[in-house]
Amino acid sequence: MTRKDRSARRGSDARLLSVAVLLAAGLPGSAVALALLWTQGHPAILQWGLTAVVVGAWLGAALVLRTSLNRTLRTMASLLGALRAGDYSIRARHAGGDDPLSLVYVEINGLERQLREQRLGAVEASDVLHRVLAEIDTAVMAFDERSALRVINRAGERLLGGAAADLVGKSADELHLGEALAGDAPHTVVREDASARRHWQVRRNVIRQGGERLTLVVMTDLERTLREEERAAWRRLVRVLGHEINNSLAPIKSIAESVRALLREHAGRGDWTADADSGLAVVASRAESLRRFLAAYARLARLPPPTRALVDVGAWVRQVAELETRMSVSVQGVEGVEVRADRDQLDQALINLIANAVDASLETDGGVEVHWRLEGDRVAVMVDDEGAGIAESDSLFVPFYTTKPGGSGIGLVLSQHIAENHGGSLTLRNRTDHQGVRARLTLPVWDI
Repeated sequence: MTRKDRSARRGSDARLLSVAVLLAAGLPGSAVALALLWTQGHPAILQWGLTAVVVGAWLGAALVLRTSLNRTLRTMASLLGALRAGDYSIRARHAGGDDPLSLVYVEINGLERQLREQRLGAVEASDVLHRVLAEIDTAVMAFDERSALRVINRAGERLLGGAAADLVGKSADELHLGEALAGDAPHTVVREDASARRHWQVRRNVIRQGGERLTLVVMTDLERTLREEERAAWRRLVRVLGHEINNSLAPIKSIAESVRALLREHAGRGDWTADADSGLAVVASRAESLRRFLAAYARLARLPPPTRALVDVGAWVRQVAELETRMSVSVQGVEGVEVRADRDQLDQALINLIANAVDASLETDGGVEVHWRLEGDRVAVMVDDEGAGIAESDSLFVPFYTTKPGGSGIGLVLSQHIAENHGGSLTLRNRTDHQGVRARLTLPVWDI
């Protein structure tokens, strides 16, 4: 027996069952009426006539009830079928009573309103998503379990050099993106186009569309980001180099011209030698300053990767704080916190931060406090001073920028590099609870 035959048979059985139920509902009353009719000694013609009336009323009532029930069920089936098909224009009319049928219609109408609102929200959200994907300058693609392209945005079309209609359905290997679906993510892949080789960062995730598992691939052009960072770095470098070299060249040029004038004016006389010696000493001094400047820059550029080992934060902070002899540094924090880091580099970073805090606090007769706390999977070490605060926060981490006489301008930059090489960060902000500055150094706990 086929599935269609089994379904037809079940439908027939259901109809027979419904008729049997309706007949059974009128059976007790009909049986009592017939029993009274045939046991009271009425004439036979009356008995048979009334029997026909009772049986006819019984069958007629069952038929009317069956018809009404079928009409109600068909109405409900039509409403539910319309909802399943996505047609929300049909609504059930009811008298507004509290009978079970009216309550069913009320619930169906409520379901229709909810589904209509959800569908409208889904359509609007889908439209917003498609617009965002179309406008962002990042290639976004989705591949099915057979590695066939299913979704792509405009940036992806530009990356692959084709229209979505021509690209959708092709495999990742045909699109030369097999490397993007393999290996760990995020990672970097190289693609060659007509002009150059370009580096792309690949990120992946898993999404579902219509119950199907898709692999979402996001590819970001690293060349543009690197170029922007490179231009910013060059601007900072040129500004710093220009400032430092001009500061040295100006006195060198002035002293050299003075020495030349002395040579022309006092040729053959011996009393100009002291002035010439002094001028040449200035030239030598400024040249030595340039040499130290370039050596410091080379030191900043050659910061080695950290050699990690377990470091107890409390012991580390206390030992570094004790190295400061100009004032007593207050220390407090959570005990038993350890990080996996390069102790020598951490010492260098914290020494710079405490030294800067002490320099600022000595000018205002203030104090310095170092404290630390756990923040999730990170430890934050704060160095608070009571100095005058900072006015030019944008230049704090510019190499060789300094406001202190005799300062090198690399301490904060070096400390920032050390923090970032350990997966942490370094920020300096004016305090909100007191006059002064808070340097905040964060490090991952047990980072490997």
